[in-house]
Amino acid sequence: MAGGLRVAVQMDPMDSINIAGDSSFALMLEAQARGHALWHYEVRHMALREGGQWQDGSTGARLLARAHPVSVRRIDAAYYTFGPTEILDLATMDVVLMRQDPPFDMAYITATHMLEHIHPHTLVVNDPAGVRNAPEKILVTHFPDLMPPTLVTWDVEAIRAFRAEHRDIVVKPLYGNGGAGVFRVKEDDENLGSLLEMFFSRSREPLMVQRYEAAVRQGDKRIILIDGEPVGAINRVPAAGESRSNMHVGGRPEAAGLTARDREICAAIGPVLKERGLIFAGIDVIGNWLTEINVTSPTGLQEIGRFDGVNLAARIWDAIESRKAALAA
Repeated sequence: MAGGLRVAVQMDPMDSINIAGDSSFALMLEAQARGHALWHYEVRHMALREGGQWQDGSTGARLLARAHPVSVRRIDAAYYTFGPTEILDLATMDVVLMRQDPPFDMAYITATHMLEHIHPHTLVVNDPAGVRNAPEKILVTHFPDLMPPTLVTWDVEAIRAFRAEHRDIVVKPLYGNGGAGVFRVKEDDENLGSLLEMFFSRSREPLMVQRYEAAVRQGDKRIILIDGEPVGAINRVPAAGESRSNMHVGGRPEAAGLTARDREICAAIGPVLKERGLIFAGIDVIGNWLTEINVTSPTGLQEIGRFDGVNLAARIWDAIESRKAALAA
């Protein structure tokens, strides 16, 4: 794009990422290669106050962020350089990439409300209202024909009845990520009561319970969709003795293509993602079943690139630049 864009990246601390697998880093590298200027900030450095004014003369709150100009490079020991701290008025940015990791808690929800003050004057990717209204384990429940038997509840007796019906189940936090707190509970496991007590003593949120799918032993497929279209996939195979396939907990990535069932799933959910402004999404498929729709901070770009030789970060930036140009027209 002529002249380049001003891009603020809202994410976790730069020194906490793994540049070999981090999708935000891949997006930053691609943006920089296109001549876009980059800033980095964390959610805790945002501030909302009075006094904003838009180009059309209307007024509203100002969304500020204490940020650093940043340059990135694929060098392990020196992969980023910060410039001096600036107070950014995020309404002066062309694009904000909302890329901080879950948990999807009230802090996360508050950040989406704050970002709505600048979107779409500043294009926020993904759309903050779309993200807020589409937490990964809830959005999937709008597609019951595509998902395995699933229960979302606080009710302990409902969970016990679900296990009695399906015998082998998976219990997981509704707003967790990376496989944390995910348990497989077989029909003869005597720890279900204690497990539920532990969950509900620590959180007021409901749990998601799903039928265990034995096909997970062959892998949990992550499919990337850009503007509602499937563009690549990777299979994540659980480590020996582990029921979770997340790469955070030792899952092994493998090359993967799209099956007819995968394309059927993508055709059903793709238009919904595009309509909600969810430009970059990652869905999880086990066997023939859709289990999650990830829209907060999807991953998988670099792994798919290594197997398939594609630059999905470039495809995402093509979509962002196209959307930005359409808004400016």
